[in-house]
Amino acid sequence: MIEQRNLILAITLSIAILLGFQFLYEIPRQEQQQKVQQAQQLQQAQQAQQTPSVPSTAQPGATQPGAAAPGAPGAVAPAPAAPGTLTREAALAQSPRIKLQSPRLSGSIALQGARLDDVVLNDYRVTVQPGSPNILLLSPLGTAEPYFAEYGWVSADTGIALPGRDTLWRASRDTLTPEAPVTLAWDNGQGLRFERVLALDANFMITVTDRVINNSGRPVSLLPYGLISRTGTPPTLGFYILHEGLIGWIGGALKEWTYKDTAEKKKIEQKTKGGWLGITDKYWLVALIPDQAKEVLTRFTHSLPDRLDRYQADFTGDPVAVPAGSSTESTSHLFVGAKEVKRIEAYGDNLKIERFDLVVDWGWFPFLTKPIFYMLDQFAHWLGNFGLAILALTVVIKLVLFPLANKSYRAMSKLKLLQPEMMKLRERFGEDRVRLNQEMMALYKREKANPAAGCLPILVQIPVFFALYKVLFVTIEMRHAPFYGWIKDLSDQDPTTIFNLFGLIPWDPTIIPVIGPFLHLGAWPLIMGVTMWFQQKMNPQPPDPIQAKLFMLMPIMFTFLLANFSAGLVIYWAWNNVLSMAQQWWIMRLAEKESAKSAAKAGSTAKAGKS
Repeated sequence: MIEQRNLILAITLSIAILLGFQFLYEIPRQEQQQKVQQAQQLQQAQQAQQTPSVPSTAQPGATQPGAAAPGAPGAVAPAPAAPGTLTREAALAQSPRIKLQSPRLSGSIALQGARLDDVVLNDYRVTVQPGSPNILLLSPLGTAEPYFAEYGWVSADTGIALPGRDTLWRASRDTLTPEAPVTLAWDNGQGLRFERVLALDANFMITVTDRVINNSGRPVSLLPYGLISRTGTPPTLGFYILHEGLIGWIGGALKEWTYKDTAEKKKIEQKTKGGWLGITDKYWLVALIPDQAKEVLTRFTHSLPDRLDRYQADFTGDPVAVPAGSSTESTSHLFVGAKEVKRIEAYGDNLKIERFDLVVDWGWFPFLTKPIFYMLDQFAHWLGNFGLAILALTVVIKLVLFPLANKSYRAMSKLKLLQPEMMKLRERFGEDRVRLNQEMMALYKREKANPAAGCLPILVQIPVFFALYKVLFVTIEMRHAPFYGWIKDLSDQDPTTIFNLFGLIPWDPTIIPVIGPFLHLGAWPLIMGVTMWFQQKMNPQPPDPIQAKLFMLMPIMFTFLLANFSAGLVIYWAWNNVLSMAQQWWIMRLAEKESAKSAAKAGSTAKAGKS
């Protein structure tokens, strides 16, 4: 009975882990994800439809680095920013612009201030619904929540005229494409000519080369800077397994600051050589990548101009001396786009960016989550569907765990064959629990049976389950990845429910508050529950009626527990059950044949002995 208690304890612990995960994380995540999605849709609609409430001649505020204060030549001081009330279109019209055009990005760059403040992701939409708007990543000054990147120079010499927020640059062409870089130019009228070359690749990386030509007749000292500014605190999921906010690889370590942390700290600064810094959302990233061979001062700051939250990530390089009649330049990179795993890693390798792969939040166990992602991605490449990739991954996991499962199923088969003996012992000793336990232990020892072995496959599946969950949750490759039929997004829960006959009745049961998330049983959770029930029936039933009832309740409990998990996880679990049943049936059939042969051999030996 001790082994049975251990088995019950192990299974109960597994259920407790899943139940705790459901209450503490999955249900709040689903609710918060809906709020974030609604906020994104509202923001998109406001940006597209809002009527201007200020005159179109109003000049937007800006974030402008000021002259470095004595003793802190690397400081980048923010300038006041006016609250924005313009529509996106009206704000974009405030400055002459050059188009940004590539297969994956579209938007524009403001010539006034040379800000990259208008970026749309061509490949990604807000929802899976047809006609859903594209993701708007950066927004110009003058809108409700400006989000932009900016580069330039600062100097301790206040007598030098430097390009700032109102500087109107001249462009060499009117469109920036992967095939055609753009050169911006501005002359300060004091003999200094500033040039900025912007080169866009076919994906999400922009190379920024700032050049200063000194014809002033005297040497000057300048410091290059780059900044990302975001006004307003965006809606976040707010869970510990995913970081959203300010992030960077600084000083040889990953630095992660939530918006709340940054607001409390006000300013966080550190010098570093190499690395990167920026602002990350769940799937999107805007990151500054300084020259990896030079030392820079990095800062994360929070301020409240006009009582609006503004977060800034910036870097400032060391002073650069520009002799008269000479020139200097500073080259860095700006990432603006989706956190595609292979794309991110390729950038890290090709541009020698330290640990750029960490912009994807792999969690505490990357040794498990990364291989699972790469296997899924490769299978999806071969099979053309991430749902099929999950099925293929399940087969691989079953093959890897086959020796353990083989041992477990053989143990369960032996227990099933011992059930008649166990029932006899139960009838014989009745309520004498001590003697019954002793006889059961003797029976297990004599027959070399281990009842606790049956729980091993379940326990081993738990870390795999959570690793797969992490992959489905954080990688953009899984976002809006369809399966077949009604599953349009494997990273989201099954959208069907028994309350609308799995979509046959055109009404949304979520509008009824009494129908909680546990009752939204979709088709795939029910399929998973049925397969688990059939698998449970194949296992030897415990002689204790209470334990037997607990075992039979497990499929029902897991059905409700997994109803709100990602559809990809539920499909994985259901398919795993089917494979387990096939494997268990085959092993138990072999075990029964071996047992029959052993019994026949023992009978023949006994008969020969009598004769």
